[in-house]
Amino acid sequence: MKVTRETKRLLYAFYFPGIFLFLLWSVKLFEMQFGWDLRAYGNYPRDVSRLYGILLQPVIHEDILHLWSNTLPLLILLWALFYFYGDIYFKVFGWIWIMSGILTWMIGRPAYHIGASGLVYGISFFLFFSGVIRQRRSLMALSAIVAFLYGGIVWNMFPIAEYIAPQTSWEGHLSGAISGTALAFWMRRLGPQREEPLPEEYPEDDDEDGNEYPDDEEVSRS
Repeated sequence: MKVTRETKRLLYAFYFPGIFLFLLWSVKLFEMQFGWDLRAYGNYPRDVSRLYGILLQPVIHEDILHLWSNTLPLLILLWALFYFYGDIYFKVFGWIWIMSGILTWMIGRPAYHIGASGLVYGISFFLFFSGVIRQRRSLMALSAIVAFLYGGIVWNMFPIAEYIAPQTSWEGHLSGAISGTALAFWMRRLGPQREEPLPEEYPEDDDEDGNEYPDDEEVSRS
């Protein structure tokens, strides 16, 4: 069976998401295997001596259940980002990672903030707003899908989430959402753009000067 170019592109879009998720699971499995506790390397707000947590936050998770809850959303969203925004994929991914980490460090409560949920929120909001801004049919359809699948996550990016689940880092979620939204506007002129309308063609009954010959029923006879 012949594999088409589009099929290869669809499959290739899983390449980087697969590598990233392999990294996350490897860190957690090694942590469990050797009895490590990496939570102390998370993002601790406003502690200058722990700025490294801004970079390490997405790769550290509380437990297997925490990691698993982020795995499927990351796989889907990273695939969509790679497939539709391949030209700026790494820029978007890298900036969301850094920006969401910095914002969490600035606004977060005094606690270790860990997990890749900030990336999930950042990519979700980037895909949604970027599709709306660019007015490209395929990207607008993607925006609608993202809104349908992940629209409910907005409730976990406000302080009320802390009362429902005290260990939830709503600050990390909010930071990711702000970062993704800001990047959607900032990078609106990079990557795929709105389709240009097809040029209008003259009707077949135009004369050489581009003047349209009127139909018989449109002619008034005296």
